[in-house]
Amino acid sequence: MQSSSNLFPVALISAERRGDLIEDVYRLKPGNSLDFTVELAVTRLGLVAAPDVRGVPVILLHGSFSNRRFWYSPKGIGLGAYLARAGFDVWIPEMRGHGLSARNEAYRHNRVADYARYDLPAIAAFVCEQTGQTPHWIGHSLGGTTLAAALGGHYLGVDQVASAALFGSQITRKYWPLKVPPLQWSARLLFKRFGHISGPRFKRGPEDEPMGIVLESMRWHGLFGRFGDKKDDWWSGLRHVEVPLLCVAGAGDHQDPEWACRELFEQFGSPRKAFLCLGREQGYSEDFGHVQMLVSKAAQTQVWPRVSDWLNEQVGVVFAESTLNVATTP
Repeated sequence: MQSSSNLFPVALISAERRGDLIEDVYRLKPGNSLDFTVELAVTRLGLVAAPDVRGVPVILLHGSFSNRRFWYSPKGIGLGAYLARAGFDVWIPEMRGHGLSARNEAYRHNRVADYARYDLPAIAAFVCEQTGQTPHWIGHSLGGTTLAAALGGHYLGVDQVASAALFGSQITRKYWPLKVPPLQWSARLLFKRFGHISGPRFKRGPEDEPMGIVLESMRWHGLFGRFGDKKDDWWSGLRHVEVPLLCVAGAGDHQDPEWACRELFEQFGSPRKAFLCLGREQGYSEDFGHVQMLVSKAAQTQVWPRVSDWLNEQVGVVFAESTLNVATTP
């Protein structure tokens, strides 16, 4: 079968109509990591009425225990569907072993470091190739953390990220038991016995999470831990990130609290950035929770339009800058 890309093997595995939306699912085999069995499913949402019209590309990254359905339901409801109807070219990857992405051979050892170093650059390259434009990125929870890791590690640059929006993402919340070495060692020995944590069993979501993600997070929050891997300090690297940034926190989010999301926001060196807290004190109808900030009836009317406005604002700035550059070129 002929590949849909000149970068690496890509196959169009599904093309469906979902009401007024077109749902095309691609399977990417980047072959850029030590595990050559990695396959990534990337879904593109377009409009039936304008199948060949390509708007500004936006990549949506789901969080832990989740998949593409966080961004749009089979009935076509969700931020992904909303942005597609607003004229954006929407792309929704699913991380290794989530949704339509098969579990790779080393699934239990998957880490954010792998997603950030290998998978996100491959996804960016594919979307850039297909659209001819630099995509905007939106990440929720672990998806936002992964995007921050890719930016802080400089695995993604300004030629691959037009702007970044992080929802309910943080890495500085304190877990004091992990600061006690004997307790952390005992926990690590216990968790290493298992290959994954079941999302459905523990009512965390529809997907499982590999144990590598858990052990990596424990290392970040350990006594001498840092947001990074053995080679790179992602936390320090965030100071040198220059892409436009939007960080959003929920006033009722107890998993990733507002103060921790703000600390991540302040670490970014982006000259153009904004922080948004979704709560009653800020004029919203409720104190939005971790999931409700993007998946709720209130989010449809109060949050989704803000996201669209942010993206349109960034598109306008890029257009103005490119026009100015053309005008000043001798």
